Amino acid sequence: MVYFSQNTPDKSDRRFISRSMKAPMLEKEEELALGRAWRDENDKTALDKLVSSHVRLSVKIASRFKGYGLPITDLIQEGNLGLLDAAKKFDPEKGARFSTYASWWVLASIQDYVLRNSSIVRIGTTQAQKSLFFKLRRLRNLISKNLVGQMSTEDREAIATTLNVPIDAVERMEAHFSGPDKSLNASVGHLNGENNQVQDFLEDNRPNPEIVVGDILDSERRSQWIATAMHSLNDREQEIIRQRFLVGEKKTLAEIAVKFGVTKERIRQIESRALQTLKSALEKTPRASADRINDLVNA
Repeated sequence: MVYFSQNTPDKSDRRFISRSMKAPMLEKEEELALGRAWRDENDKTALDKLVSSHVRLSVKIASRFKGYGLPITDLIQEGNLGLLDAAKKFDPEKGARFSTYASWWVLASIQDYVLRNSSIVRIGTTQAQKSLFFKLRRLRNLISKNLVGQMSTEDREAIATTLNVPIDAVERMEAHFSGPDKSLNASVGHLNGENNQVQDFLEDNRPNPEIVVGDILDSERRSQWIATAMHSLNDREQEIIRQRFLVGEKKTLAEIAVKFGVTKERIRQIESRALQTLKSALEKTPRASADRINDLVNA
């Protein structure tokens, strides 16, 4: 695992975080006016204000990823990049609050950063692998609360079934978390008069670069599709979908029901209706809507 010298903010960083959390929140009408000013007039001052007033969103989401050995300030900065992307694409006429719309972009940006910096050997290139990376430790704790050392075969099978991934993928990810990565440039001694490194004995099974780029672009398109489709939902539906599928620690129906003061069954009905609305919105894009809904639900 790649670790940095420190993952807690120093005094100046803490001041920045404190200012961000105290920044005045925008009223809905002001938020819409800023969105229109950017969209219609390319007003960069309006764009900056829309972003700066929502940095607290980056701070909040970044705080969920403090356990990955990365500086919290770097996580926040990556979240801000997602925030900027969201602001540039925000359509104020869709009726959604900017914070709801931007949450997906901020989360995706931070997750990609964590994946890029979590290992010397890149992992998490597919949606299933990303899901496994971010959920393995939580599921492992749920399945085996008193677990010390490696999981049992039954535990791995349970996680593989839950996340719909092969059991060997769970084993590889568990190995990744259980010990530090070894540098590919580390010396392994001399052979035939030459100083050999770890990388000299590794078979290159990487996919064609064109395939890698295609996967990245496809992932970005999926994120854009879902973020755009979220505009078709009202504020309550967006919040339920976000809490159920678009955050690191997903909420249960019961937890969301308490928040809204309704029954669990009512939340289930709203979720079902919202997913159907998303499906209809996604049918307008080139790829089969059922696949995109699966991307959302299984993310």
